[in-house]
Amino acid sequence: MIVRLGSLVTRWTVVVPVIAVVLLAFTWGRDLPGAVVVLVTLVLAGSVLAAVHHAEVVAHRVGEPFGSLVLAVAVTIIEVALIVTLMADGGAKSSTLARDTVFAAVMITCNGIVGVCLLVASLRHGLAVFNAEGTGAALATVATLATLSLVFPTFTTSKPGPEFSSAQLTFAAVASLVLYGLFVTTQTVRHRDYFLPITQQGKVIDADEHADAPSAREARFSLGLLGLALVGVVGLAKGVSPTIESGVEAAGMPHSVVGVIIALLVLLPETIAALRSARRNRVQTSLNLALGSAMASIGLTIPAVALASVWLSGPLVLGLNATEMVLLALTVVVSSLTVVPGRATPLQGGVHLVLFAAYLELAVNP
Repeated sequence: MIVRLGSLVTRWTVVVPVIAVVLLAFTWGRDLPGAVVVLVTLVLAGSVLAAVHHAEVVAHRVGEPFGSLVLAVAVTIIEVALIVTLMADGGAKSSTLARDTVFAAVMITCNGIVGVCLLVASLRHGLAVFNAEGTGAALATVATLATLSLVFPTFTTSKPGPEFSSAQLTFAAVASLVLYGLFVTTQTVRHRDYFLPITQQGKVIDADEHADAPSAREARFSLGLLGLALVGVVGLAKGVSPTIESGVEAAGMPHSVVGVIIALLVLLPETIAALRSARRNRVQTSLNLALGSAMASIGLTIPAVALASVWLSGPLVLGLNATEMVLLALTVVVSSLTVVPGRATPLQGGVHLVLFAAYLELAVNP
């Protein structure tokens, strides 16, 4: 019976990404009636769960920290494609979409995902234990990228408004790529042990102790299905985005809420994967996913939109407003205090979740 159930789950995670891509081909660029929107939403949710499954298979094969890097980069690349596509179709309202989505990704990962993972791990295992050296390096990179790309445009004077000049945007794009490249090299080559999960006693866990790694063939198969699932997630999210925008406008909420909803949808696979790792007391893996996603979101999105701005019409607004900058600064300070001890209690998780709730409240009611 258990074998039959396992086989059913495996088939389900294979079929859903294929259905998502087929449905995407039939719905792309079309106005969707209500019944089709419901169907797309259900398939979208299934694709998210399938993506998490296949990401975990790949992660188990390649080991940490490569596994979390695969999911973070894959999701972010397709997120970038979604942002650029929506900017090309959205007219004047899309000038702040990249900023809103990237800032939402930072707040979701650094407060939402980190907070819930620390809370779950500390409640379940007494303390959430992680490597302060690796997590601190990731946090420093995220803070620098966010400041360079989202804070500085508010204060520069070469161009009116919270925008970069062409030279400044080029510098921000190149700096983002350089910092992200340096971090990936540090994480996977020079100091890989800083990003491996550890036990409550501080011992590095360099392998999964509970199951044999999948074969190379199985990992390649899952990697392909992961790509299909992520294409389905982001493509179907774009398909329902007009419905989202209409709902946001009908509710009288700011247009920036669209960026928040897009980021929530796109980051759902990482959220589920990080939460599963936290339940297994692999908190470092959860933090790798969260901070790695924030870093990839900035480090890949800013260069992409900088390149896209060459042919996209309209302004590219990247600078945060005063309220958002306060939230970002508070997030960096609180995250630093969380990281320094290398262990966390439910209190730290709760603090991050309250910050995330404050962000959502101020996004809806600025």
